[in-house]
This record gives sequence, structure tokens and C-alpha cells, in this order.
Amino acid sequence: MLSVTVMYSTEPPRLFALVPCAGVGERAGAGGPKQYAPLAGRPLVGHTLAALAQVSRLSGVLVVLSPDDTQFEQVVPQTSAWVERVGGASRAASVANGLAALQARGAQPHDWVLVHDAARCLLRPEWVDHLIDACLDDEVGGLLALPLADTLKHEVDGRVDTTLDRGGKWQAQTPQMFRLGLLRPALVQAGDAVTDEASAVEALGHRPKLVRGALENFKITYPPDFELAARLLTSR
Repeated sequence: MLSVTVMYSTEPPRLFALVPCAGVGERAGAGGPKQYAPLAGRPLVGHTLAALAQVSRLSGVLVVLSPDDTQFEQVVPQTSAWVERVGGASRAASVANGLAALQARGAQPHDWVLVHDAARCLLRPEWVDHLIDACLDDEVGGLLALPLADTLKHEVDGRVDTTLDRGGKWQAQTPQMFRLGLLRPALVQAGDAVTDEASAVEALGHRPKLVRGALENFKITYPPDFELAARLLTSR
């Protein structure tokens, strides 16, 4: 395991949320960045930020936008979130740049950062509090996730090649909660290939904690997901 020194302080750690919001949403078919697509009366990312705003233990929420983004303030005119246009070419780069921006705003290495997908817009504040309660005293940190229920198939040329053992396998969700002083070097070492923060932390030899999430906390990725999310939001 590669050792990463996290500087501790006599001050209690604060908690920050970081929302990478620099993607173009090519698979969503929304005719533009999916985070700005209308959904149940507000833009998709508006639901995400509204949920995070209800988590009282968060000291701040930082939204990472593309440097070319000209829509956010028009689409989400009223938000208490901080905004930084430092998005990179990959999710990992956007998160790494966002961590640097948080540190420039005063976040310390021992502070916790909860990274959450903008497209997981059905987030509930109680799920975030559940993750915080489970990880606040943990040495590593952790993530919301769900144990896999379906049979897994490996495909080759459109046909089943083999059936995979689903035992012990979980589907990663967000938020993912790690200390800033651990996550920054983890992302630097892992590079752009990692698709979530836990993978970067795992690559250092650590074992993030799995905290059971909710099926409703899915990531809007494809066109039919918008209709499902709208029905769920409307039924709340």
C-alpha cells in the first residue's frame, strides 16, 4: 500500500460536497449537456443542488463547470453553491481541479469531500447523512453502493460469452466520501482512466467502506432515464 500522509488538525474536520458538472451528456440525447435538461419543473442539476443544500453538515458545495460553460447561471439562477470553471477532459480531471479549488477556498487536507454526480438528481438528504454517519470516523472513507441483484453476462459480438459470478459485487453510486488529503494524490496517481473516486483510492491500496444506498439513486444516462426520473420526482 502506498502511504499517503493526511495532515490532521486540532480543528474538527469540515465536510464539503463537490459536484463535477462539466460533461456534455452525449448518451442522454438531451440536445445539449444533460445536467441542464428540464426535469419535473427545474433543470436536472437543480434537483441535485437542492438536495445537497438540505444537508446541514456541509460547509459548502462546489460545482465544477467546463471553462466554456455559459449556461449555468441562466439555468440555475438561485443557488448557494460555489462555482468554478475548471472542468477537465475527464471526470477525474474535473474532480482533481475541483479539489484544488476547494483547497484554495480554505479546505484542509483532513477535511472530508463528498463527490456526487450531477446526474444523480434523485438524491435525498437523508442518504447523504447516512453516508456521513457511516464514514465520519472511518480511516479511509467510503461510498454509497448497492449489492448486485441481477445475473451478469459477459458479451462477445452481441452474444453471451459467459455468466459472471455476482457474489460479493456491488454497484457503485455517489456521493463518495474521502479526505481531501487522501483523494488529491490518489487522483493524481490514478490518472484520467478511473471512473470514480473510490477506484483511485483503491489503487493506493486502501479499502473504501461500502455503505448501502438506494435503488432510486440512479444516474441519468440514457433518454428513457429522464421519463423514469420525472415520474419518481413527481410522486414524491
